[in-house]
Amino acid sequence: MGKTTNFALSNPIEIIIGKSKYDWKASDLLNVIKEKQIEKITFHYTGWDGKIKDLRIPITNNEQAEHILLDGERVDGSSLFKGVVDTGKSDLYVVPLYRTAFLNPFDDKSLDFVCRFIDKDGNFAPFAPDNILHNIAQDLQAQTGLKLYALPELEFYIIQEQKSDYYKLLPQSGYHASSPFVKSAEILDEIVHAISLTVGNIKYAHYEVGAIENIISEYPQLNGKNAEQVEVEFLLTPVEEAADIAMLAIWIIRNIAFKHNAIATFYPKLEVGHAGNGLHFHLALFENNRNKMINEKYALSSEALTLIGGLTRFATSLTAFGNQVSGSYLRLVPHQEAPTKVCWSEMNRSAMIRVPLAWANVGILSNKINPSCDDITRQTDSKQTVEIRTPDGSANIHLLLSGIAKAVQWAFNNQDTALELSQKHHVVGNISDNPDYQWLPEIASNCQESAEDLMKEKNLYLDGFSFPDSVIDGVVAKLKKENDKDLNKFISGLPEEERLYTLRKLIHKAIVEKNI
Repeated sequence: MGKTTNFALSNPIEIIIGKSKYDWKASDLLNVIKEKQIEKITFHYTGWDGKIKDLRIPITNNEQAEHILLDGERVDGSSLFKGVVDTGKSDLYVVPLYRTAFLNPFDDKSLDFVCRFIDKDGNFAPFAPDNILHNIAQDLQAQTGLKLYALPELEFYIIQEQKSDYYKLLPQSGYHASSPFVKSAEILDEIVHAISLTVGNIKYAHYEVGAIENIISEYPQLNGKNAEQVEVEFLLTPVEEAADIAMLAIWIIRNIAFKHNAIATFYPKLEVGHAGNGLHFHLALFENNRNKMINEKYALSSEALTLIGGLTRFATSLTAFGNQVSGSYLRLVPHQEAPTKVCWSEMNRSAMIRVPLAWANVGILSNKINPSCDDITRQTDSKQTVEIRTPDGSANIHLLLSGIAKAVQWAFNNQDTALELSQKHHVVGNISDNPDYQWLPEIASNCQESAEDLMKEKNLYLDGFSFPDSVIDGVVAKLKKENDKDLNKFISGLPEEERLYTLRKLIHKAIVEKNI
């Protein structure tokens, strides 16, 4: 793929090697180890709990470095995948994925990699969520010639000590706010810088709607603190890479917040009446490196409509992977820019699937306001995506994207049905109060319902390259542990003051103890 152009925020490893990350070889990385005087290699991989794990390997000689790069290391699969892997078959290999190499932003003597899990026979471990995503994505491309791309929007609150009584933000007024109204700009700038130099592919960062001046909580980690909601959005990339990028970005965000004696929480709800945290994914289909989401008339293509139809078919069970805590269903309520019904719409932020603006038919916009500055011309490639808005920060990202890829695969295997579903679930305008849309299927209202929806649709996920039974069963068991079937009904029947107290206790306990 050739050399890359170097910019101030280019990955330092790309600069040293002088090649695209997709062309890196073990010998290139050995040269990086020598040139940067690397003292250790750190492996990262995602466990069953959806959090990144680390293995630190000191490097003392070239032979050892070669072995680690070529063969990886051993880990205990039964500890990483409790309830899914039997202790009698627990050994796994973790093997580095070269294109993911980066210099650790918290330790400049560590060369870090994302790894894949390999079993005793040298095959991709079938129960590992990242391998499930790999298999389904590869099978989708082999069957259709289309490659699924995704980009995550990470929403989270930065919680820290009060810094000033000046320039306060009012509740629900933080959208694209700037200093001095926001007090965590230094933290956000450090996050953006670190992500840019490691995983790259960052599109932008900004403050979101949520702004809580003074948290009231029984937990000292939260009580009296200030909370500001942030979004970090990425660029489109193949779906497997999108999952790796999202996981590493979350790891970086948490570490930088911790460094500043702050908390970064992705929990779907922080406070009643304040914006919740979503984890939206934009999706697109590519063929021969070209976006296939619009046609020559700048309308959604048949490929895009097929994708949408697949998402509507799988919508109710996808929450099992994308909304895994009871707090998820405190966010998915009407009038909060969060979906409650299975539908799609153009630019409508309360729809489950949104079709955003995409520069499809407007040319180079700067020429309209800078008419004498048209010295750069280019062919404008489509940037069209569709955005699924159901998931939140409790998601198992690899399983969620695996489920989405499975939905797309189903859609192209049943294209006529998928196109009919797409047409049927299209809405315009207000959804909640329009009697014409009351027939639309409801998204689950608790983890128990979500588990039941997954079991009803289980066969959709077991067809072909698929989810193992043990993974589906593990997800269902995790959801049932939330024990929240009648929670919303119980809370809604409480007097207002007691209701607020109960909700705060529930939410804050989860933030502090589950560390989402």
